Order: sequence, then structure tokens, then C-alpha cells
Amino acid sequence: MRSDRERLLDILEAIAKIEQHVSSDIKAFADDEMQQVWVIHHLQIVGEAAYGLSQRFKAAHPQVL
Repeated sequence: MRSDRERLLDILEAIAKIEQHVSSDIKAFADDEMQQVWVIHHLQIVGEAAYGLSQRFKAAHPQVL
């Protein structure tokens, strides 16, 4: 079982990858299906990692989730 720390690191890594590979040009993003799939994949990683955080962590940090 992954720790909360590992899950938080997964979230940070996914966010960093999105920031590195996504164009700031919304038109270019809208026209690039592969970039959209890339973002969706990493957002799924964020969601799964957040969902897997312990109840103890979620209770201690209600402002985050």
C-alpha cells in the first residue's frame, strides 16, 4: 500500500508533467488531441492518488480535498 507521502508526490509529478508539456496557447491545445489525452491521463493520476489518500490525512487537511 502506498503512503500518503508517495501519493502526494504522484500528484506533484503529474502536475509538473502537465505544466511541462502543455502549450499556453489554448488554440494549439484545442487542436492537439494527443496533448489533450496526455492531460487527461495525468489528471486521472491526480484523481486516483487523491482518492487513495488515507482518511486520517483527509480529516487532517479538509481544505485540500
